[in-house]
Amino acid sequence: MTKLLTVAIPCYNSQAYMAHAIESVLPAGEDVEILVVNDGSTKDDTAKVADDYAARYPGIVRAIHKENGGHGDAVMTGIRNATGVYFKVLDSDDWFDTETFIRVLKRIKELTEAGESIDMVLSNFVYDKVGQKHKYVTRYHHTLPENQIFGWEETHHFRVGHYIQMHSIIYRTSLLRECGLELPKHTFYVDELYAYVPLNSVERMLYLDEDVYHYFIGREDQSVQENIMIQRIDQALLVNRLLVSSVKISEIKDKHKRRYMLRYLEIITTVSSVLLIKSGTPENRRKKRALWAYIHEQQPDVYIILKRRFLGRLTHLPGRIGRGATIVGYKVSRRIFGFN
Repeated sequence: MTKLLTVAIPCYNSQAYMAHAIESVLPAGEDVEILVVNDGSTKDDTAKVADDYAARYPGIVRAIHKENGGHGDAVMTGIRNATGVYFKVLDSDDWFDTETFIRVLKRIKELTEAGESIDMVLSNFVYDKVGQKHKYVTRYHHTLPENQIFGWEETHHFRVGHYIQMHSIIYRTSLLRECGLELPKHTFYVDELYAYVPLNSVERMLYLDEDVYHYFIGREDQSVQENIMIQRIDQALLVNRLLVSSVKISEIKDKHKRRYMLRYLEIITTVSSVLLIKSGTPENRRKKRALWAYIHEQQPDVYIILKRRFLGRLTHLPGRIGRGATIVGYKVSRRIFGFN
């Protein structure tokens, strides 16, 4: 039976919090399929929790058990098994605001029943940081038309650091299967690929100004912590290279899409470069040079543009003093532009 939306919840040793994620989706009812993807959990009862929900909510919840392959592999498993017309990822330590999620789902259903096909639906997401009363919300109301189907030519300028992220996205499932998306196994930061590669195939979009997704920030071992990112820099570099090789920016015909894709690649490459500099090791400085050499090899025209821009120049200041200035300049830029 085809559902309107598949919500895939990748779970790895998630017993302590996965129920919150599942429960935030369940009130949407029969229009939604929930795929609880147990990614080879061994340290707790994740598998049992998944099976219990599948038994209690047949026809809505399905438990999928697989060998451990990492977050990206769990997402790809969800895409392969989805029966929904549309597809969304919900990490097991995050959750939906149920009321706003149902409103978004209702709007998608109205358009679907009217015969409209949409490549990507976007909504807002909330940075739900532990101990912080004010929750920062990423919105797109100054950039995208609201509550109407639109194309890239109707988008406004995305400011630096304010980009489309996995938490914002609902894709058409068939687009995900046809766009060439492949998320590598046992690799962090694959959400960058998920929010980038399919865009090359996206033409028809819908933005709903609803705060749906709550992105939990608070665990010390979270992969987005800067010290953790430096420890896992090789995985970040793998993702960065895949961004470069997966989409040839000069071949994108629409100038608005081309500009967006270039900006996105710029910020990811800047973050990779600065982390390599901040680590302070000669080996990582060599890795930075290798990353830029790879960009030059794969997309020489993009290399020239990125290196001439402010952030590109900032990451190529020579010597110890230059590297120190890069770190200071990056911190200032991050405060001004708001990127992580």
